[in-house]
Amino acid sequence: MESNIELSIVMPCLNEAETLEVCITKAQSFIKKHNINGEIIIADNGSTDGSIAIAQNLNANVVHVTNKGYGSALKGGIDAAKGKYIIMADADDSYDFEALDLFILKLREGYDLVMGNRFKGGIKKNAMPFLHKYLGNPVLSFIGRLFFNIKIGDFHCGLRGFSKEAYLKMNLKTTGMEFASEMIVKSKLNNLSITEVPTILHKDGRSRPPHLNTWRDGWRHLRFLMLYAPNWLFLYPSILLMLLGFTTSTLLVIKPVHIYNISFDVHTLLYTASIFLIGFQFFVFYALTKIFAVENGLLPKSNRYNKLFKYLNLESGLIVGSLLLLLGFGLSVYGTTVWKNLNFGNLNPSDTLRIVIPAAFTILLGIQIILFSLFFSILSLKSQTQKNESV
Repeated sequence: MESNIELSIVMPCLNEAETLEVCITKAQSFIKKHNINGEIIIADNGSTDGSIAIAQNLNANVVHVTNKGYGSALKGGIDAAKGKYIIMADADDSYDFEALDLFILKLREGYDLVMGNRFKGGIKKNAMPFLHKYLGNPVLSFIGRLFFNIKIGDFHCGLRGFSKEAYLKMNLKTTGMEFASEMIVKSKLNNLSITEVPTILHKDGRSRPPHLNTWRDGWRHLRFLMLYAPNWLFLYPSILLMLLGFTTSTLLVIKPVHIYNISFDVHTLLYTASIFLIGFQFFVFYALTKIFAVENGLLPKSNRYNKLFKYLNLESGLIVGSLLLLLGFGLSVYGTTVWKNLNFGNLNPSDTLRIVIPAAFTILLGIQIILFSLFFSILSLKSQTQKNESV
């Protein structure tokens, strides 16, 4: 039977006895004032300070979540929620549960995810640490906007609302603080509608330190953003490195390059060829990361992903790899012929290495392409099998 509850307010809780009562009371006041059919869910993550009793005495629904972590607690509470819409926020009294008007308004307008923006709404004195306010949040939010083209000013605001239907589409996986970033990224990747509203951040009412660890959780957010953006982590660096390596290597193969009083010769060629090979390694990691993420449900499939299998397959890899091997062996034979013409005597390193270095690196590249194609074809079996089964 379908629930007629419109709004579920979910609060993760781990020893929040000092502030839990005021948060629940404010949430109840909002629901009553706006005549909303709603519920309050406390997702308890193992409290031992009486938080559970406080929630039960105030008739809030307590969900016991055994798996530790901010994301785990929220997922447990959200999964148990019966409301059409869900608004989540911490139970530390840093957000005003009586001021949820804009969130419910935007949700009713049809937005899938409504984010709070503390920088637009205001940050009260001592409500946010200096590093979080001027470094952590601005930098991570900028990276999120850059990597995923999301027009959100505050990626890490703990107060946000979304529909239960949208939440199920997100298919969230993380269990820690990076859960907040994953929700936004997955919303964008699944083409869900996102907006933000100003919200005020108050100084929390706890006497103990927060659960958030500045550097550890900041790194977890950054790591998540990088892993979910293989384009920026692997593809774009690979293109840059291969272009740089190929261009400079070509110039050095033709002749030494002189800039002012500095001469770049075959010794530099060895490094520029290596730069190209490193760039190709980046591309390999991009392709493998993309496949792993999609096939394990971390990223949704896209048209680009389907094209990946169209152009990158075993046959094309074997052809390109074999041609490069032939070219490398051909250059090696040519270099040997040059040496033979000198009766296998002393060679001019500057001339000879302009043949040997491209020959060696072309052989290495050809072998890597062939091996990558073989491994890529194995990984693509699952995708091809699923595609055939759906036909």
